[in-house]
Amino acid sequence: MEERIKNIRNVDLDAINDPEIERIKGIGPPENLPFNIFKMGHIVMIVEDVERSVEFYSQVLGFKVSDVYPESMQKGKMVFMRFNEDHHGIGLVGTAKGPTPHEELHHIAFEVATIDEVFKIREHLEEHRVEVDFDGRRRAGAQVSVEFRDPDGHRLEVFYALDKVRWDGSDIRPPEEWKPYLSLEEAVDNPVRGQNTKLADTSLRRDKILS
Repeated sequence: MEERIKNIRNVDLDAINDPEIERIKGIGPPENLPFNIFKMGHIVMIVEDVERSVEFYSQVLGFKVSDVYPESMQKGKMVFMRFNEDHHGIGLVGTAKGPTPHEELHHIAFEVATIDEVFKIREHLEEHRVEVDFDGRRRAGAQVSVEFRDPDGHRLEVFYALDKVRWDGSDIRPPEEWKPYLSLEEAVDNPVRGQNTKLADTSLRRDKILS
């Protein structure tokens, strides 16, 4: 726990300004690309038990099933699930042999429109006996979020108010303005510049202090 807190709190400004980091930040696309990708379309995950995962993503997160491939079309079956007007935002393929080893995919994040919903999601997860790994604000991007895991151990995040930036990056928030906090209450009491964290329903707070 102490190491986790130290990692979240740490903002190493000296290392961030190291020439190696600056070199990575300087890598950019060519000027003459003949296309423009404008959003992340969908993610397909390997799961151990398709039905168990469908129940989780529908009952806990509110997703709906659009289509299902039977075993004859896809080994382990494949389920397409939606959470907006797109046919699917996630796909589930039931060929995993066990929990995810987290060797490639770190986490998946889903956005909600209000800060109140992030608080409500924290309660909703606990009511469904889903352990919350983190709630509050981390660093880069400044979003306020709740983090947890699905039945296969995939790390998931639901967030509000991710920073919006110009394509040229001229308005990216500097690290000196990052405000990491280890609870939703602390995060809303200490908003970053330009971020609206005013709760419509202050009774959602665990400490019941009006913000």
